[in-house]
Amino acid sequence: MKYPVHISKRVVLVFVAAIVIATGLLELGRSRGRVTNANAPQRSDAKPGTSPSEATLDLSASQLNSIKIKPVGSYLFPVEKETVGSISFADDLSVQVFPSYQGKIIKSLVELGDDVQKGQPLYTIDSPDLIQAESTLIGAAAALELTSKELARAKDLYTTNVGVPQRELEQAVSDEQTAEGALKAARDAVRVFGKSEAEIDQIIASRKIDPVLVVPSPISGQITSFNGPPGLLVQPGNPPAPYTVANVSVKWMLADVIESDIPFFHLGQPVQVKVMAYPDREFRGKISKIYAAVDPDTHRATIRSEITDPKNELRPGMLANFVIRVQNPVQATAVPANGVVREADGTMTVWVTTDRHHFVQRVVKTGMRRDEQVQILAGLQPGELVVADGAVFLSNMLEAPPSD
Repeated sequence: MKYPVHISKRVVLVFVAAIVIATGLLELGRSRGRVTNANAPQRSDAKPGTSPSEATLDLSASQLNSIKIKPVGSYLFPVEKETVGSISFADDLSVQVFPSYQGKIIKSLVELGDDVQKGQPLYTIDSPDLIQAESTLIGAAAALELTSKELARAKDLYTTNVGVPQRELEQAVSDEQTAEGALKAARDAVRVFGKSEAEIDQIIASRKIDPVLVVPSPISGQITSFNGPPGLLVQPGNPPAPYTVANVSVKWMLADVIESDIPFFHLGQPVQVKVMAYPDREFRGKISKIYAAVDPDTHRATIRSEITDPKNELRPGMLANFVIRVQNPVQATAVPANGVVREADGTMTVWVTTDRHHFVQRVVKTGMRRDEQVQILAGLQPGELVVADGAVFLSNMLEAPPSD
């Protein structure tokens, strides 16, 4: 079916008019969307140091007073790993003090936290074994005294030709020697309980048994555990020990590190430790053990360090921040931290100038941070002038709306 000619022309004219109007509106929108400010940044996915993403600014004399400009230098960055751990007593420097023999505690002589010296009495017990040993000692002393008298009598009769046979004299000599040996063994048995020679002599002279066994400290240190109230029956090696003494001049630092960092750690590496109680202090030590197992849930391994603590300032259970130097320090290009700006898109930028008036924003790649210094891996060369303080001020100027 065909339409009339006059209707076809009318449709064509309407279609052409619509095209003209749409084209005009599109051009108007484009003209209104253009940035007229020559200093507005043109963002792109440029690599560090490339020019397409660089924005520029010209600063007035008053604006220059708000920033500091310095040449790019270098800094010695230590290569370190950080983690959090806890302080504990050094188990290999702790001794559980058990009695040598079974007995009932009579008196506790020191308290938890006391400092003690090697050989200082810690507690006393009433020991039946000591009673038996001292009884044997008294009997051996009496036997020696008797055999000595018999030997003296036999010698006297033998020399006066009363008729004592040679065999009887020899038997008396043998009996005395046997008694001397028995007394020596009895003295040694009592000495094992900690009795001195003077005390042993006193027992022999008085013929009285002293049942009190004194248990001394085997090392100098601090009482770190107490489980020995009076009246408690204690036995050798039967936990808990009445007392534990530890050398507190060295502490352990236990920290968990992620398994990917394990290859960085080695025995003997120096460590620096800081605790909240002493924020301005740094304690030093070294790695003493790297445990073999990795926790299957956290995928972390435990590292133990020995920390020197001569003043006994660290307390078990303290949380500590612990830094380990895993490689030799690296000398690298660096700028002050206030000269580096993290942009909204995640890129890191600095402001570079050659005449201290005209500034160019440049994308850089950063690395380590230390002591307010930032390592620059790409984008800057040593000696270039950069804004060392106030870089954020310049970046904020770019966000200001363009002026007409």
